[in-house]
Amino acid sequence: MNQQTFEAVDKYIADLFLPPDDSLDAAEQSLEKAGMPAISVSPNQGKFLHLLALTCNANKILELGTLAGYSTIWMARALKEGGKLISLEVDEKHAAVARENLQRAGVGNKAEVRVGKAIEILPQLVQNNEGPFDMIFIDADKPPYTEYFEWALKLSRPGTLIIADNVIRDGKVLNEDSDDEMVKGVQRFNKALAASTAVTASIIQTVGVKEYDGMALAIVK
Repeated sequence: MNQQTFEAVDKYIADLFLPPDDSLDAAEQSLEKAGMPAISVSPNQGKFLHLLALTCNANKILELGTLAGYSTIWMARALKEGGKLISLEVDEKHAAVARENLQRAGVGNKAEVRVGKAIEILPQLVQNNEGPFDMIFIDADKPPYTEYFEWALKLSRPGTLIIADNVIRDGKVLNEDSDDEMVKGVQRFNKALAASTAVTASIIQTVGVKEYDGMALAIVK
C-alpha cells in the first residue's frame, strides 16, 4: 500500500458518499484565493465529523481552529434546530473568510467565529458559563494541545465527545527525540489523554488525501 492507493481509496469513498456541494467546494477554493494554508480536514474527514456530531445528538459544539470554516460547515449542518457552534480562530483574516463561507453554506445563524488566542478565550467561555458543550473539536496549534484538552474538560459534561486532530504526525510521534514543536505538542497531549481518568479515549490512525495522521477520540465520564 502507498500514498497513491490511499488517495485513490479516499476518492472512491468520497464519490460514493459525498454528492457535489457548491458551498463546501467554495470553502476549499477560498483557501487558495486568500493565500491561506491548505490544511483543512479532508472531505471524508468532514463527513466523519458530521456523523460524530449526529451520533452525540449535538446541540452545542466548540471548535478550536476555524481556518476557512470547512470543518465548521460540516459540524454546523449536524446541529439540531436552535443549536449553536462556536469556533475560535486566532487570525482575523481567516475568520473573515470563514464567516463568508458559513453564510454561503446557510449556517451563519448557527456558527459564530470568535477571534483571538484560544488559550485566552477558553477561560472566558468557562467564566461566562457558555458550556457545557456536547462536542469539542480541537484542530489548532499543536504545542498547547494538552492545555486545550484541560480547558475542554472544564467546558464538558458527562458524555461530551472531545476530538483532537493531527495527533500522529506521519508517525513522527514515535520519535521521542524529535525537536519539532508540533510533534512534541501532540506527544505531550497523547500521554496526558492516556493518563486522564476523566475520559475514556483512544486514537484512530487516518490515511487518505491528508496522508498519514490520526484523530484522538475521548468521551467524558
